[in-house]
This record gives sequence, structure tokens and C-alpha cells, in this order.
Amino acid sequence: MSRETFCLKTTTIKIAGIDLEVFEAGEGAPLLWLHSGQGFNLKDEFVPLFAAHRRLIVPSHPGFGRSGLPDWLDSMDDIAHVHLELLAALGVDSFDLVGCSIGGWIAAEIATKIPERVRRLAMIGPVGIKVGPTDKLDLPDIFAMPQEEANKLLRHDPERMKLDPRTMSEDEVTIMVRNRETLALLTWEPWMHNPKLKHRLHRVNMPALFVRGASDGFVSAEYLAAYAKLLPKARTLTIDEAGHAPHLEQPAVLAEAVLEFLERAP
Repeated sequence: MSRETFCLKTTTIKIAGIDLEVFEAGEGAPLLWLHSGQGFNLKDEFVPLFAAHRRLIVPSHPGFGRSGLPDWLDSMDDIAHVHLELLAALGVDSFDLVGCSIGGWIAAEIATKIPERVRRLAMIGPVGIKVGPTDKLDLPDIFAMPQEEANKLLRHDPERMKLDPRTMSEDEVTIMVRNRETLALLTWEPWMHNPKLKHRLHRVNMPALFVRGASDGFVSAEYLAAYAKLLPKARTLTIDEAGHAPHLEQPAVLAEAVLEFLERAP
């Protein structure tokens, strides 16, 4: 599907009193895509690659993009419930689920609640659990370091993936800052995890794929392997020349691998 023929619909749907921004594109079996803390950009190269094969549904999480953020919402588990209501509003029953970073965390929360409805699960650089000792962070505190240092952890090629606010519109800069603010609000304490989640992951009994960029300095290979071991039917995959966001640095490779996994016969 070329960009010339690519059509993406943007709507705002009222869910649990929240004005939720929702993007949809493509036809076929539903695929719920849950974005990372960076948010969702409809111009990203991976979007048409997935929409060419699936009905791609991408909500902006509450507090991200142009979605509202109510006072009562303070966790990724809350967001999981919001997205479950969205699926009900869209009439989606069985679906595939892909999540990136915090989107992987939210995907895991959803899969523990309705495992019978999630056909297959793919998580790209997921966070959300604690696997190491209590006195040591499993994931670096990216808010406690200069952005340049954080970029080196998150990107295989930091210079190529660097965002320059001078080339962005005022609206794009506002969304970027808002995304970062919401990310800090929802992940600060406890840092990047829900202590209860790993005790629920045994319920996630559908085939699962854990994906990591080989240059990811945020989610380590050890963390990903420990995460995958908590799910009954999980395997891992490494994407070369990619950091924490292989869907942005290696979109074609990532799309081919994930779609092959999603479309594999039972």
C-alpha cells in the first residue's frame, strides 16, 4: 500500500468520559496497536506496512496526542480498561495486539484481563514488570539524565532519529511535551512497572512474541528474556541495527517479522 493510496481516519470517541483520539486504517482482521511514550505519528513508515494487511486501530492513550487525561486516571492498568471500552464501542471482539514500550505494558495488562479474546500478542521493547532486586532499577531512569544521554540508550542511530523542535509545528511540539509529561506522571513511582502484573501473566496463554532492538540500552536482553519466561507460549526476537523503537528504525524488517508471526497458522 503506497502513501498515495493510504487512507487513515482520525476520530474522537468519548470513552469513560474521556475524549479519546483514535486512528484507523486498512481492512481485514483487527489489529490494536498501542504506541510508546513517544506517541503515535501517522507519518511513520510502519503504519502503511501494517494497514496493508489489517484493520489497524491506534488509540492515543489518555494524556497522549490529543486524548484527554481525567484526574482519576493514574496508571497503565487504568488505560487498559479505557482501551477495553474502546474495543467494545468499535464492536471488536477477537483481535491481535501489538504494543511498543509502555504500549507493551498496556498490552500485557489487557491480555491478562481478556486472554480468550486476544488472538496473538506482540510486544516491542515492553516494560511493565520488575524482575531484578528491589534495590536496583531494571530500567534506566531516563528522566534523571540529559536528553542526549537518553537518546543514546534509546536509539541505534541517535543522530538520524533526533527530533529537532525547530522543524516541528507548534502543535507537534505541544504534543511532544505533553507526551513526555504524561509518561513521567504515569511511570514515575513505581518506576516503569506494576508490581501486580507479573503475578497475572500466567493467564496470557495465547502465542506471544517479544521483540527487542539489538542496540536497545533501555530494555536489556536479560529483562526481555525474564519477561518472556512469565508467559506460557512466548518467544523472543532481536532486530539488528535498531534500538528501543525498531518499528521506527527498521520498520520494514519489524513489520515483516511481526506480520509473519500474526498470520502464522495455529
